[in-house]
Amino acid sequence: MEIFVNQKPLSFNFNEKLTETIISPFGFREYDARWLYPNDVNKKGLEVFGYSLGQYICKRVKVGASVVVGHDYRSYSEEVKYHVVKGLLSAGCNIIDIGLSLSPMVYFAQHHLNTDALAMITASHNDNGWTGIKCGIEKSLTFGPDEMREIKELALSNDNYQANEEGNYKFINDLKDHYLHYLIKDFKLKNKLKIVAACGNGTAGAFAPEVLRSIGCDVIELHCDLDHSFPNYNPNPEDLVMLKDLSDSVLEHKADAGFGFDGDGDRLGVVDNLGQEIFSDKIGLLLAQNISNDHQDSIFVVDVKSTGLYFNDPILKENNCSVDMWKTGHSHIKRRVRELNAISGFEKSGHFFINDPLGLGFDDGLMSAILMAKLLDEEKDSSLSEIKNSLPITYQSPTMAPYCADDEKYQVVDEMIDKIDSMFLNNESVIKQKIKNIITVNGVRFELENGSWGLIRASSNKPSLVIVIESLKSYDEVKEIFNFINSLLDATGKVGEYDQSI
Repeated sequence: MEIFVNQKPLSFNFNEKLTETIISPFGFREYDARWLYPNDVNKKGLEVFGYSLGQYICKRVKVGASVVVGHDYRSYSEEVKYHVVKGLLSAGCNIIDIGLSLSPMVYFAQHHLNTDALAMITASHNDNGWTGIKCGIEKSLTFGPDEMREIKELALSNDNYQANEEGNYKFINDLKDHYLHYLIKDFKLKNKLKIVAACGNGTAGAFAPEVLRSIGCDVIELHCDLDHSFPNYNPNPEDLVMLKDLSDSVLEHKADAGFGFDGDGDRLGVVDNLGQEIFSDKIGLLLAQNISNDHQDSIFVVDVKSTGLYFNDPILKENNCSVDMWKTGHSHIKRRVRELNAISGFEKSGHFFINDPLGLGFDDGLMSAILMAKLLDEEKDSSLSEIKNSLPITYQSPTMAPYCADDEKYQVVDEMIDKIDSMFLNNESVIKQKIKNIITVNGVRFELENGSWGLIRASSNKPSLVIVIESLKSYDEVKEIFNFINSLLDATGKVGEYDQSI
C-alpha cells in the first residue's frame, strides 16, 4: 500500500521551546492513557508523558532501554508520536519506530525485534479528537493500574522537564512483512470463503483485506480505504451503526460472513451469512469449542461481560477444559492468560487473546479473523448461522455506556456493589427472583435464580459506566433487568444518557 512506501523517519528539534504543560490527570486510565488532543494534553504534556514513561522503563529495565513505537492512522497521530518519542529520547531510551501500525503489530514487533518495551500511539475506537498510548515492558503484556499510577505520579511531578537528545532513534519500514508472515505462516483455506471486511476507514484497512486474501478468501472491502476523518462511522465493531452497514453488505454480496475491525486492529466483530450480528462473547465460545477439539485440558479466560454459556458448554466439558472469569480490559485479560497459561482469552468487546501454541498471547483482530475463517473452513457443510444456532439461545443487550464523570464513576460503582450485595445478603428479589450469585472482580455482576444476569462496571477508557445484560428467557426480561439497573443508577443523580439503548 502506498502509505507504507511513503513513510519517513522523524526529525527532531530539541531546541524547540514549549512552555505551558497541559496533561489532565484523568487521562491516565487503568491500562493505557487517553486524552482529547490538544485540550486535555498538549505537545509539552505529551513530551512530559514520554519522558515519564521513559524514566519508568529505564528504572524497571535498564538505562538506555529499547522501545518499539508505532502509530495509528489519525490526522494527528504522527504529531503525537513525535512528542511522545521526544520525551522518551530525553529519558535516554533508544527508539525503534515502525511507523503506521496496528496495536498487535507493535506487540509482535517487541518479540521480533526483542526490545525492552513498547509504546503504541492510538485512541483505538474513540471518536476523532481522542489520542492515547498503550505501553508495556513484558512481552505480549501492557501496563495495568499499578504501572499507570506510577507513571501518572511521575508525569504530574515533572515540572522542570526540558527536552534533551539523550537516546538514539531508528526507523524501520519492513515490520509489516514480518508481521503478516507471523499471522499467515503457511495456512491456506481448503474451501473458498466470501468475506466482507469492514474497517471503518481505520488503520486495519491497510492490513485486513491483504491477510484474508492471502489465506484464500474472496474479500469484499467495506470502507477499507484509510481516511482519518472517519466519513462513515467510527471503526468500532461493537457499534450498531457499523454492524448494520456490515450486515447490509453481507446480504448484498451473499457472503459467508462479515468481519469488522476496530481502529487499531486488536478487535474483531462478526456478522453471519444472514446478516445477523453474533456478539463477540459467543464468537469466543465458538472459537473455544473449535480450539478445544485439538487442545484438550486447556484453560480459557473470559471477561465479566461475557455470556454465562461458557460455564456449561458440553464441548468444553467433553474436552476437559476449564473457564476463568476475570476483569474486563485488554491488559487485565492478557495478564490473566499469562498467569494461568490459558490457551486463549475472550472479551465481550471483541478482544481475543491467542496464546501458545497458536499465537504469542496478545489480542489481535486479524489472527482472530483467521481462526474464524479456519472454523468455517472445517465446518464447510454448515453456514455460520447454523453453527451459531448450535448454541443455546440467550437474549443479550448491547454494551451500553451511560455517561458518568471520570471523577465519579468508580464511586457510583462502589454504591452499586454495596446495594446489590445488601440485597443478596438480605435475600431480596430482583424482578421477582432471588440473586443467586454476585461477582465483584470488576464492578458487580449479579446472577438470578434462572441464570440471567446483569453487570454494572466503570469504563476504563471513557467517562461512562458499562451496562451489560443477558437473559436465558426473553428480551422482555432483559428490559426488566435494565429497568432495575437504571432505577438504581438514577437514584445516584450522577449518571447521564446512554449511548445505546434497548
